[in-house]
Amino acid sequence: MRLKIAARHSDLARLQAYLVGDALKKSQPSLDIEYQFRASLGDKNLSDPLWKMPEKGVFTEDFLMDLNEGVCDLVVHSWKDLPTEERKTTEIVSTLPRADARDILLIKRSSFEKIRETRELNLFSSSPRREYNLTPFLLSHFPLALNRVQFHSVRGNIPTRVKKLLAEDNIEGLVLAKAALDRLLLADQDEFRETRLFLEQALQQTRWMVLPLSQNPTAAAQGALAIEILKNRKDLKELLLKINCASTFRDVQEERTVLSSYGGGCHQKIGVHVMERTYGKVQSLRGLTQKEEVLNFWGFTEPQETWSAQEAWPLNPKDSQFFERQDCAFEKNFLETKDLWIARANALPEGYKPQKHQLIWCSGVETWKKLAQRGVWVNGSNDSLGEEEPLRLEALAPEGDWVKLSHADSKGDMGLPVLATYQLVPKVEIPKLVNKKYFFWMSGSSLEEALKHYPEIKTQGLHFCGPGNTWKKVRQLIKDDSRVRVCLSYQAWKESLV
Repeated sequence: MRLKIAARHSDLARLQAYLVGDALKKSQPSLDIEYQFRASLGDKNLSDPLWKMPEKGVFTEDFLMDLNEGVCDLVVHSWKDLPTEERKTTEIVSTLPRADARDILLIKRSSFEKIRETRELNLFSSSPRREYNLTPFLLSHFPLALNRVQFHSVRGNIPTRVKKLLAEDNIEGLVLAKAALDRLLLADQDEFRETRLFLEQALQQTRWMVLPLSQNPTAAAQGALAIEILKNRKDLKELLLKINCASTFRDVQEERTVLSSYGGGCHQKIGVHVMERTYGKVQSLRGLTQKEEVLNFWGFTEPQETWSAQEAWPLNPKDSQFFERQDCAFEKNFLETKDLWIARANALPEGYKPQKHQLIWCSGVETWKKLAQRGVWVNGSNDSLGEEEPLRLEALAPEGDWVKLSHADSKGDMGLPVLATYQLVPKVEIPKLVNKKYFFWMSGSSLEEALKHYPEIKTQGLHFCGPGNTWKKVRQLIKDDSRVRVCLSYQAWKESLV
């Protein structure tokens, strides 16, 4: 069987077509595959921002004609480029496992003094979504004090945009889809060698941040590939379903449905992302609709139960209610030579300035904010989804040498060594937990200490916590999963109280 696979002519589009072709060949080695690459309307018009262009599917419409006329058998798209409306003659039948959907921010190292002096950050990005969601995030989570964040339109493929960043004196940074950058950095074909080397060299001139989905949900379907065929090609559909990633397909379809409910299109200031986890399906939805409706949701897609606020504890959860903190002696050389995964902001010793070579990762955006207020450049976070959430830094930091900063009794559940910078000393007096049925625990250590004084809460209450190590520890202590609930944040738990 001979297949003609079409895609745009950019390095990224060709690479994505090869990924699909390789998956098909692995599934059916006898396939003979021919690739067809050409420019789309969006490639030809590089002067207008995408949201100003009236046509729908500026990167995909030309290929619809090719499919209808039999010029090709299937087209590989970046799924986010496709209109949300269903097409009459074609359909998306398959996708590969999704790449990292998050956005990434690159800041030129040479611009830091200028940013420090002007307190302004000028970024290349033509996305209304990114401008709306990232402006407040960067004002509070950037390690240099900012008074203003400004976005400037930029067009072109990934290497072109990076070149424009490096060449433009008045622009300090660039926002990209991390999936695109990752794919190009990991490409091992000879035809992408020049692009890969250029991007590797460019990254040496910048610092990067992987932006959190809770604050900056992506364009619907970002990071996913769409394989489009004619609806009457049942032979192809059967073949393509063999390489389909069902979970990616479900999540992306759900995102596109949500976006479509608000009108769809790249002109919208709306980001939406869906992810399936063992503890539930999580959705992030942020932005501003055309009707000026503010969207701000980070939680589970399934309706959540409500609980009595009068029977809930605490209203201000802190481990300090159970423990005193005592600093530990530690090997400074070990701290300086490792990349740091930071569980709590206070785990990083006061006054410590990370080395230029160090990567800094943290548990969630609140820890990120506290570190940024201390002038610490944070490369990314686990978004409070737990330590088992993968970092996905194979392209950006394949040789990362990580250590977890935490307290003396913390476990290295990520497979990382733990560097204890402090220890928790139990207090003699702890909060009174009588007449309470619903508890939120910031850590398993707090619950463990509470059970020493109030063992009855183990069987008389419901216990809420974040995912990850805390969830595992709480389940281990309670020994009854029907009494344990996951919340993505303490704020989400408070909102469930009535």
